[in-house]
Amino acid sequence: MAHVLVVDDEAHIGELVSLHLSFEGHTSDRFLDGRAALEAARTQTYDLCILDVMLPGLDGVALCRALRQQPSTRRVPVLLLTARRDETDKVLGLDSGADDYLTKPFGVRELMARVRALLRRTPAPGTAADGANGRVPDVVRRDGLEIDGSRHQVTVDGRVVETTAHEFAVLKVLAANPGIVFSREALIRRAWGPDTHVTERSVDTIVKRLRQKIETNPAEPERLLTVWGVGYKFRDVGTA
Repeated sequence: MAHVLVVDDEAHIGELVSLHLSFEGHTSDRFLDGRAALEAARTQTYDLCILDVMLPGLDGVALCRALRQQPSTRRVPVLLLTARRDETDKVLGLDSGADDYLTKPFGVRELMARVRALLRRTPAPGTAADGANGRVPDVVRRDGLEIDGSRHQVTVDGRVVETTAHEFAVLKVLAANPGIVFSREALIRRAWGPDTHVTERSVDTIVKRLRQKIETNPAEPERLLTVWGVGYKFRDVGTA
């Protein structure tokens, strides 16, 4: 059972989302504006945030950025809802740190499929996937990076950097296969499998954000490389 933050200034949409979350056993807190939601996120623990982009006071994109800066919510998956269909708006949302993006009007079945996918990718503390059962941690060490799957933690040259669930998945696949070129489609399949709503354009945005976090000069990346006309690869180096 997950505890979900639902923020939408259209009360009937928030109620609809909360209702269908409850059908799957989840609880939720609903808010009509971004500032009240941010205050709640400072005192409550959430497993998922569903945010409308067009909010009064503090819009959904700004709220998402604020959640990513707050230690208690920086790793919580975020799903943005918006009436805007422009590709630029989608990229802006993903650049803010959101994990997924759904355009209004949306079908309830699609919404819940995305909710399930996001919750599956983020193990709760204390679960087996979180390493609490004493399993050997799933760690990739490469070119000054340490990617710890059990902690969902990335360390760059000894410095911990925060990543979203999507960023972590892409980086782990690429770093675990140095020198192997992945097309965007292959990267999506490898990182998330067939049950995903990540698009090829979203992969470009995720790689861009990763470069800003792990590269000395994101404009001239040395770790995450573009193979023009094909896709992306992690440079072929020995294990650190």
